[in-house]
Amino acid sequence: MAQAIGKKNALDLFIEGAKQGWTISTTSMLPNVLMAFVLIQILSVTHLLDLIGKLAAPVMALWGLPGEALVVLCAAFMSMGGAAAAAASLVSAGKLTGMDATVLAPAVMLMGSLIQYLGRCLGTADANRKYWGWHILICVINGFIAMWLMRLFMLFL
Repeated sequence: MAQAIGKKNALDLFIEGAKQGWTISTTSMLPNVLMAFVLIQILSVTHLLDLIGKLAAPVMALWGLPGEALVVLCAAFMSMGGAAAAAASLVSAGKLTGMDATVLAPAVMLMGSLIQYLGRCLGTADANRKYWGWHILICVINGFIAMWLMRLFMLFL
């Protein structure tokens, strides 16, 4: 393999990398992001987003966020890109502010794609399944702490 790379010039390597990046983005990232936009639209049209907002408002108020922010955190379990798309969709719909999205960002990064990573990382590492719940709980707790820290940090800006 090292010999094959040595024979390729920089342009060939760039084109090969661009093709791989395009494949990853269109087969992995794009469906997750598109599904997040569709999900937000479905929740909005059916008025379930308003119901979620009202029911989750007391809990999300602990972080100074509207109840609709819970949708972003739930989307983060499936996909970081999907959660980012959900946040962007909610900001454009006026349900979240830029400040709200900023507070959610570290939690999305810390809790993002947990469902995918359970299989990809813990499953392939043959980790004991009785501890998987602890792995998830640690990520969620880290995300919630990060939201408080980000809210505190944003007070100084």
